[in-house]
Amino acid sequence: MATTPGPTGAGAHGPGTRVYGPVPSRRLGLSLGVDLVPLKTCTYDCLYCQLGPTRTKTLERRRFFPVDLVLEEARLGLARCRPDFVTVAGSGEPTLESRLGDVLEGLKRLSDVPVALLTNGSLFSDGEVRRAAALADVVLPSLDAGDEELFREVNRPARGLALSDVIEGLRCFRGLYRGQIWLEVMILAGISDEARRVAAIAAAATTIRPDRIQLNTPVRPGGRDVAKALAPASMEGLCGRFVPRAEVVAEFASNRGAPDPASASGASTLALLGRRPCTLAVVAAGLRVPEAAARRELLALVAAGAVRARRRAGATFFVAVPGGGARWRRR
Repeated sequence: MATTPGPTGAGAHGPGTRVYGPVPSRRLGLSLGVDLVPLKTCTYDCLYCQLGPTRTKTLERRRFFPVDLVLEEARLGLARCRPDFVTVAGSGEPTLESRLGDVLEGLKRLSDVPVALLTNGSLFSDGEVRRAAALADVVLPSLDAGDEELFREVNRPARGLALSDVIEGLRCFRGLYRGQIWLEVMILAGISDEARRVAAIAAAATTIRPDRIQLNTPVRPGGRDVAKALAPASMEGLCGRFVPRAEVVAEFASNRGAPDPASASGASTLALLGRRPCTLAVVAAGLRVPEAAARRELLALVAAGAVRARRRAGATFFVAVPGGGARWRRR
């Protein structure tokens, strides 16, 4: 059924809305997302990105959205839910927002929910970025390569960005930051799973001294066809090569919190899928509804052409069709 989006929340994501969720996160539980940059504005154009190719690849930090508007949407989001984390992430690289520090400070004032920063870590060579990021309770940067060749093949960085600068920036950040650093490493089958390349990534990761290292592989659709997932057993076999020992990031699978019948709407489902492809179980978990209710909405959206189903890594993912939401709302 069609619904009219409200001001915030997973059931109310619409054009210009910067706060979404809570959504299920494999690393952070239920996460209220805060998106600081336009869709696919990033320093990288990663092979595996679930949102597809980067539209604006840049190293220039600037203001994108009014901080007061972002914080007001976050306040409304927190009024309707109690997430495990407020996560500054979204559909691009959040450290490109020049007022990142103001946003993080404001989010900390809103509640006692811990604030996480999900970043590719590419701009931490900038002291201003490091100081702003240090305001977060947990920082989750990524490191997908240990040598320049693999960095350019997998991450496809903006002109002028070198892997050595990325690693040195993260090392400097570790020197000033007293919070938790959870380093994510994306492993691509046939590309970055070679022993020499894993060894190089592990060596670079050790110099950053993260509190946790989390291995991932591209199981969701959206990336380029060459971004293939590594088998679970092979992923587990890589964990011991990292210090501290790495963990394989598991898919979020639990339905947490009290059921929220109002979340079972086409608008809420589109809001979630607009941020990332999801399985039926993940949609149900993120919206806090029974799988039967989530299935009804998904099937209606598929029939309307707003969502399509895709098989990836043995699972069925539902993916928002560009422009499909507008067609669905007009029907």
